[in-house]
Amino acid sequence: MLDLAFVRDHLEIVEAKLRARGMDPAAVLGQFRQLDGERRQAITRAETLKAERNRASDEISRRKKNKEDAEELIARTKQLREEISAAEKQAEELDANLRSTLVNIPNLPQDSVPVGESAEQNVEVRRWGTPPKFDFTPRPHWELGEQLGILDLERATKLSGARFALYWDTGARLERALANFMLDLHTREHGYTEVLPPFMVNSASLFGTGQLPKFADDLFKCENRDLWLIPTAEVPVTNIYRDEVLEAARLPISLTAYTPCFRSEAGSYGKDVRGIIRQHQFQKVELVKFTRPEDSCAEHEKLTAHAEAVLQRLGLHYRVVTLSTGDMGFSSAKTYDIEVWLPGQQLFREISSCSNFEAFQARRANIRYKTEGKKGTDFVHTLNGSALAVGRTWLAVLENCQQADGSVLVPECLRPYMGQERIEPRRR
Repeated sequence: MLDLAFVRDHLEIVEAKLRARGMDPAAVLGQFRQLDGERRQAITRAETLKAERNRASDEISRRKKNKEDAEELIARTKQLREEISAAEKQAEELDANLRSTLVNIPNLPQDSVPVGESAEQNVEVRRWGTPPKFDFTPRPHWELGEQLGILDLERATKLSGARFALYWDTGARLERALANFMLDLHTREHGYTEVLPPFMVNSASLFGTGQLPKFADDLFKCENRDLWLIPTAEVPVTNIYRDEVLEAARLPISLTAYTPCFRSEAGSYGKDVRGIIRQHQFQKVELVKFTRPEDSCAEHEKLTAHAEAVLQRLGLHYRVVTLSTGDMGFSSAKTYDIEVWLPGQQLFREISSCSNFEAFQARRANIRYKTEGKKGTDFVHTLNGSALAVGRTWLAVLENCQQADGSVLVPECLRPYMGQERIEPRRR
């Protein structure tokens, strides 16, 4: 959420940033200027009436002391109480309307974010590695998984419906190996602390990270309970410090978590219907950082590099792109997408998004920090990124490491976790 005073004092900048996102400022901001003006008038009126009431009270005390008539002033103070109550109520109602407007304003893109209407204007930053070369036509992961007997989409549909997956044997072991490898890398080499959060959260948590109220249709809610299945570990991990004040000396705080993620994929009908690219349930290793404002841009680069390190250890070709203003998420001020090369489909596919939210989430979740010797508190900056989406890494390993005989070579860094060098067709 943006700061009310900032929006009020820099409304032209806010409008320009919204236009850069491809939005109509009038539709997003509504009657912000009018509501804010009326709210301030109501507050001023309440304060003016309180001052009059205080003067009247002093005069009543003086007259009573001198045995003078004070009935007229007593009647006036009663009227003033009613007028003050009405002005304060009006200010509260207007404040609620302003807050409703503020919570639906997206974060403002950093100046370094490319302006564009869609993913077509995303800007490639760098590439790592080279695509593997095959002396045969590489197959997509849904064919490989079925032929190896490790991916069963048909039975998953029987169990749960479309967009679910069932892994068998070494398929399940590969998923577990990837998650363990990622967690070990981030905790042992990158300095993250592992946490295991709840997989269901309340509405306040989803409001804090920006999913509610705007994106409720993308979520799964438990019936008759204020509990939602998490769409990403970003939600519970960021909200660990909701309504808390952190010591500046502790920052940056770097946390990692492995959790399932649940998404309704509203609006994705007909997209990525084959394979396991777009699922209602998938697993992910998430990185979350809490930083001082002046450090968040540098920490964003570090976090992105930590996500890239997973692909580098696996030997998978990828590229990093900066999302344009028209493609970035609601809460983000800047996002890098990491896209892995999939030879079976002959395309790059997003495998991680690494975002700097600045104070946007911290203001919604009320996460502050205090510097020793300094009065007051400030909002932290929050960052997060997938490192990585395990299912998409799973399929990237299959497609990039497939062999002519139909087997899949296990990347060297995963062999201690897998206990084998090759995935071969399993007996059915």
